[in-house]
Amino acid sequence: MATETAARYCYRHPDRETGLSCSECGRPICYECMTPAPVGLRCPEHSGKPQGVKKVTSAAGRVASGQGSRSGYPVTIALIAINVGIYLLELASGGSQDGTGNKIWLHGALVARGSYLDGSPAGVANGEWWRLITSAFLHAGIFHLATNMLGLYWLGRVLEVLIGSWRYLLLYLASALSGAAGALWLSGPFDVTVGASGAIFGILGALLVLERKGAINTGGQIIALIVLNLLISFLPGISIGGHIGGFIGGAILMLLYLQFRRSNALAIASAVAVGVVSVIVAYAVI
Repeated sequence: MATETAARYCYRHPDRETGLSCSECGRPICYECMTPAPVGLRCPEHSGKPQGVKKVTSAAGRVASGQGSRSGYPVTIALIAINVGIYLLELASGGSQDGTGNKIWLHGALVARGSYLDGSPAGVANGEWWRLITSAFLHAGIFHLATNMLGLYWLGRVLEVLIGSWRYLLLYLASALSGAAGALWLSGPFDVTVGASGAIFGILGALLVLERKGAINTGGQIIALIVLNLLISFLPGISIGGHIGGFIGGAILMLLYLQFRRSNALAIASAVAVGVVSVIVAYAVI
């Protein structure tokens, strides 16, 4: 019978659950206490000492295996619930069986230029800026929703445990905006784009940065997932621009998080900056 492993908490901040460990002494440390080293992470006491032989414990492996408590990733659960709830509202609002063609879809999907049935202008270029973010919570069909939510569950909870809920939420939203900018950049002015995949690619970008910095060790699984999903991006009906844009936004923001990991204000400013630049890019390309 499987046994649960007790949740681990930062030795300097006992109220913070964490999946990170010092590669020198093995003590659990939170995101703000870690110092990236050539191999693994270090706690404040060992950040200036020679590197030991231990490598950082893989939080990704522990989360994937079900260890730790569900309270470690409440934002991921909430995002999944919001996406599913909006899809149910789409179905209840009429339109097609895939949740398209209803009022929520018509006013929330990402499109540069378009028009409503009465001939009035629609789209981001016509002042409907909210489509840059609302489109990330709309899906075209149950399969589209299910694949995105499965990816969000497996990847998002890992990142949330690693960097904390509020940083994770900001990264998710900023990646959604950069994904929208990428979709507008590579799509035609009348093409319609929806889905959480841009934000999920942002999570992939952030996890890749953490792996390259030695914070996690997935045995190459992150690279494999990125390559596989980029190949899938070239299939008909999938927004390659949205995926690339989201990935770039998430990776850049994760690099900024690492740079300013001990300053909450600068972390928030970094997320706002990535979001603002994404909006500027979106309007520059339409």
